[in-house]
Amino acid sequence: MITARSFLRKALWAIGLPGVLLFAVRCTENGPGLQHGIWRAALQRADGQQVVFNFEVADTAGRPVIAIFNADERMRVDSILFRDDSVFIRMPFFDSYFAAKINTDGSLQGTWTKNYGNRLETMPFHAVPGDSTRLPAYAKPAQDISGSWEVSFPGEEDISKAIGLFQQNGNQLSGTFMTPSGDFRYLQGVVSGDTMKLSGFDGGHALLFTARIDSANVLSDGRLYSINSEAAPWSAQKKVFDSLPAAYAVSDIPPGTVKLKFRLQDMRSSRTVSLTDSAFLGKVTVIQILGSWCPNCMDETPFFTEYYRENRQRGVEFIGIDFERTPDLTASKQALQSFFNRFDIPYPVLFSGVAASDTALTRKVFPELPVAIRIFPTTIFIDRQGYVRKLHSGLNGPATGKYYEQFKAEFRAIMNGLLAE
Repeated sequence: MITARSFLRKALWAIGLPGVLLFAVRCTENGPGLQHGIWRAALQRADGQQVVFNFEVADTAGRPVIAIFNADERMRVDSILFRDDSVFIRMPFFDSYFAAKINTDGSLQGTWTKNYGNRLETMPFHAVPGDSTRLPAYAKPAQDISGSWEVSFPGEEDISKAIGLFQQNGNQLSGTFMTPSGDFRYLQGVVSGDTMKLSGFDGGHALLFTARIDSANVLSDGRLYSINSEAAPWSAQKKVFDSLPAAYAVSDIPPGTVKLKFRLQDMRSSRTVSLTDSAFLGKVTVIQILGSWCPNCMDETPFFTEYYRENRQRGVEFIGIDFERTPDLTASKQALQSFFNRFDIPYPVLFSGVAASDTALTRKVFPELPVAIRIFPTTIFIDRQGYVRKLHSGLNGPATGKYYEQFKAEFRAIMNGLLAE
């Protein structure tokens, strides 16, 4: 067996740029392969808690393919290298990867690593074929907790107030949590007796939520377990929201006051792009602030791509501006390539030249803006005269159900208003 270090080096070189979300074999060198069917996978925390998820291995177009399950979502990855008795799996988004040994019984044992730009976080990983269990339920549910919940994460400034959305069917539970910057995407788990558990893994998020069900209206002793971080406490009370409370920030800019003067390089060509270019004159333009590391940006991009294709003839244009974990152009292009491969983005995406963690990114790229950009994703709406009219930060994505539909309706209403001027 080759060493982990040499295997990882060869795997990184061989795989290169990632593809789209589903595990499939790209390169094989004497690999034993992966058993077809349902698997149970777990990321192990030092405190004994596990982030559990399931995936299925099948054949697609003559190649093994894996679909990761998170409630209604099926995620795909196609970047895998077998080497002797080991396998390297690179997730297409969020710059994370698995390196594991294939044991004689067909199970996987290794590590999952996520790159945060300034550090790497690693968690032990194992996966067992033939096991469809995610989180076991040992008792009949004490309550049905379906519905919306007002959630408090004390001490967590970014998510201090959130909304829990749960759907329960017997012991089975799915849902998500909406926060001021976006949602935690698709979560799946169980209600067992007076305990609820939800887990989710997409390569960016690795999450386990647990709580005690005190009554039909109160959840207590909650814990949020994530990637090697200390467990965060939470609690919740059931509450019906007729419309979405201020879960995201929307700022109006007085008409005719602010124009953006950036000129940045298109990440798929050598040309530079500015709002003063003829392609955008007299158009309503949407500027998408994104990064490949941002799970909510991944949910937003398909909607923007579809909207642009359906409405371009009305005088609509889009510009993406990318902020990666690094200000390096080559590394940023490599990181964002997965978005181009997955979503076939039809509008220009520009290189900001600034790391997403830079607290001065607004001043460096958009010095004309009267408000700072602090949340990804953020959308900037530009009217036909080239003036900034509105900023919208955060996203309630597909996992939030009716709130995602509200987001899309509000977006279309804003656009229709600007197009009618």
